[in-house]
Amino acid sequence: MHSPLLNGWFHFAGKKVLLLQGPHGPFFRRVTRELGNAGAATVGKVNFNGGDWLYYPQNSVAYQGSLSEWPAFLAQLMADKGFDCIMVFGDCRPVHAAARAVAQARGAEFWVFEEGYVRPNFITLEQHGVNGYSQLPKGRAAYDQWQTVSLPPERNLPKSFGLAARYAMAYFTACALLWPVFRRYQHHRSLTLLDGLRWVRSFVRKQLYRIQQMRVLADLQPSGPRPYFLVILQVALDAQVAVHSSYVSVPEFITDTVRSFAHHVAASGQDVVLVIKHHPMDRGYNNYSQLIAQLARQHGIDGRVRYIHDQYLPALLDNALGVVTINSTVGLSALDHGTPVITLGTSVYHMDGLTCQGSLPEFWANPAKYTPDDKLHTQFRNYITAHTQINGSFYVALPGEHAKGLPWRPSAVGGHAVQAVSAKLPPA
Repeated sequence: MHSPLLNGWFHFAGKKVLLLQGPHGPFFRRVTRELGNAGAATVGKVNFNGGDWLYYPQNSVAYQGSLSEWPAFLAQLMADKGFDCIMVFGDCRPVHAAARAVAQARGAEFWVFEEGYVRPNFITLEQHGVNGYSQLPKGRAAYDQWQTVSLPPERNLPKSFGLAARYAMAYFTACALLWPVFRRYQHHRSLTLLDGLRWVRSFVRKQLYRIQQMRVLADLQPSGPRPYFLVILQVALDAQVAVHSSYVSVPEFITDTVRSFAHHVAASGQDVVLVIKHHPMDRGYNNYSQLIAQLARQHGIDGRVRYIHDQYLPALLDNALGVVTINSTVGLSALDHGTPVITLGTSVYHMDGLTCQGSLPEFWANPAKYTPDDKLHTQFRNYITAHTQINGSFYVALPGEHAKGLPWRPSAVGGHAVQAVSAKLPPA
């Protein structure tokens, strides 16, 4: 099922690829370059708003219709231009969910970019879908039988948050300025200039959080006296919460987790702390300080809960009793550290031998029982890296000789010309 992935970018040789929405910034232009080097016959792009257009203005189609009209438009575009492959960033956005159905109906390939399963130096590219829609093998049997393969040395990436914030600000500005052209577009989250300013504000706050919260974790250092569980929050509008879990929202997850901790850990008299970590990409959008403080008071555990933002995650994972998450890929990072994990949603790594298969109360009671199996973890990590991971970033290029490339086995070579595709604008 996944063997074509091992061919790297050359899997797309001869294919006609249509790009839909990508991350903020010029990432899809880098993808176009890689596809061209691999011999793709055609690469086209559909823009849905001014931000999309800003980063990919040439050889693109501007879609100005409604969401309900989009499937028919896409089907016609694919028929007219012969596209047999679609690439997107995130598979749960409304325009991408509709595109998946069109691709399936036409027998076209559907490929999804997402944040890396393996952090911090990888991004994900997977056929059919990612996370809850992933077609990676379920259960441990396939990974127990997997013979590990030799992988290229992992290259470290430069820091990217500052650049990502600038890309986002430019994206939201372009969306605002070109709204009259794309007035029927419906974004998957708020799409205003204020949202772009939130990225800038969050970059400044990141520096302040580092200073302010050094004191918060003073009693949780490796030599400190108080053990802790680490709770990983996800972006408030993350489809992993809305689509691939039973939770309606992040606040509901927080409420459920704090209540459970109070009843099953604090009530037992254990001197254990609950550390709740905010998602860095949700900084500037949501702040759960009041909710968490209110819940702590309500359950009588005021001194047992910490709410943190920008601490060094590897150190937190190394020293936690266990990690609680819905389905964040931080859970995979925790496995790298040998830390017990429980996932409360659908995740690609939820299986016997890697994560707790019981309930949250069972996890609180004996997290060490769910310490990941070293051999299974090694084979699982090797499998998903070989099949779904690209050593690269959405926002910054790898340093060195191939700084503009996205290394994906085998290395892209050549310089095949890519045929540009364009089409008339649909009626407004």
